[in-house]
Amino acid sequence: MKKVAILSLSFILIAFAGYAQKKKKVTKMTVDTITTASGLRYFITQKGTGVQAKKGDNVLVHYTGKLMNDTVFDSSYKRNQPFKFKLGQGMVIKGWDEGIALLKVGDKATFIIPANLAYGPRANGNIPANSTLKFDVELIEVKEPICVKPFDVNGIDTLTTPSGLKYIKVKSLQEGVQASSGKMVAVHYTGYLLDGTKFDSSIERETPHNFQLGVGQVIPGWDEGIALLKVGEKARLIIPANLAYGAQGAGGIIPPNATIVFDVELMKVQ
Repeated sequence: MKKVAILSLSFILIAFAGYAQKKKKVTKMTVDTITTASGLRYFITQKGTGVQAKKGDNVLVHYTGKLMNDTVFDSSYKRNQPFKFKLGQGMVIKGWDEGIALLKVGDKATFIIPANLAYGPRANGNIPANSTLKFDVELIEVKEPICVKPFDVNGIDTLTTPSGLKYIKVKSLQEGVQASSGKMVAVHYTGYLLDGTKFDSSIERETPHNFQLGVGQVIPGWDEGIALLKVGEKARLIIPANLAYGAQGAGGIIPPNATIVFDVELMKVQ
């Protein structure tokens, strides 16, 4: 206190102004950082003027993912390839499904995602178990989903393979490139539960699924079923649980021991 008393008035005023400015800045950051009921924290770094993202929309997002020490573990910017997914369908971590739905096209934001809304107690690549994650995101595009209807299979024979896979050829061609093991294929698909509930569709995302056939990159029912098709052919695959996701189910959407249905179209073989 004695040292403060002998300081000049001008110095005190400058020091106070600097303190006030610093305090104001900290307060502003606190106000701008919002915490949702789930524990997701976020703040907007750039405001856009486009449409609001909502559940069911196809969204296109650029992002950089970091650990809390700012170690980058993934970046769509580095690949120059924004990430497309259907919002609110469990295709991404919970913190993304919640966070992207808070944004408009053109918004840039930072998400601080606790482990329970990210990968939880399991490690994932360079992400340690129980990690809180930081994502810098930019919402580039929002599109209403395309309306997809199940194939009409009335009057078409259902065939069964020795493995138990059932399939219905909805569109057959005399000529075309046959899919075969080891080839890269592109497939458009829509997946349903037996009660007709749709759980996924590449058509709605406008992006066919690309994979190498016959090497276990997809469920066994797909490796077998797609190999029955030529480019341009369409089929319904009725896949028993042992050729699908078995006793564990998948993603909280496909129940354990579920027979599932895929309407598929082979788009490309190379």
